Amino acid sequence: MFEWIAGVIAQLGYVGVASLTFLENVFPPIPSELILPLAGYVAATGQLTLGVVIAAGTLGSLAGATFWYVLAKRAGEARFREWVRRHGRWLTLSVTDVDRAQLWFKRRGRWAVLIGRMIPGVRTFVSLPAGFSAMPWATFVLYSMIGTLAWTAALVYAGAILQANFGVVARYIDIATNMLVAAVALILVVRYVRCFREPA
Repeated sequence: MFEWIAGVIAQLGYVGVASLTFLENVFPPIPSELILPLAGYVAATGQLTLGVVIAAGTLGSLAGATFWYVLAKRAGEARFREWVRRHGRWLTLSVTDVDRAQLWFKRRGRWAVLIGRMIPGVRTFVSLPAGFSAMPWATFVLYSMIGTLAWTAALVYAGAILQANFGVVARYIDIATNMLVAAVALILVVRYVRCFREPA
């Protein structure tokens, strides 16, 4: 499984990295914790440039965050909540997620965007209250970019370090990757069950 995923990233290159990180933000169950280390792993083999991989991952992720920001700002909180009640379950997005993001944002203000971009489970949804509150575009992009860049660089470098020590950890890589994929599948099932059980 590890070799297959790494092969896909190697084949699609930087566009693949950017596309996957964009989708990871639009469709939350796709984990950056799997995509970015594998991109770093591929880069460390010499097939891609590490710095460009980080840039591609950051841009893709930032585009995904901007997607939610623009949607929330244009729709407004009331209309967006109604949309989530009716259709959010297909993206495993629930009103509870919106409430959690709102609370996070109210407690920390603009810093919620920067810090939230580095926290799994929060990073995707923190764009929503920023859009609802009409946070200035430049401020949103700046804080999102800083948080996203830090998160992306950390995961990509982790993958590069993994490749550098391939001889030591080779026997465990495929097992660990399969376990991670299984965990992601389980999380996806749980999120769908929760979203479809939440009252419309």
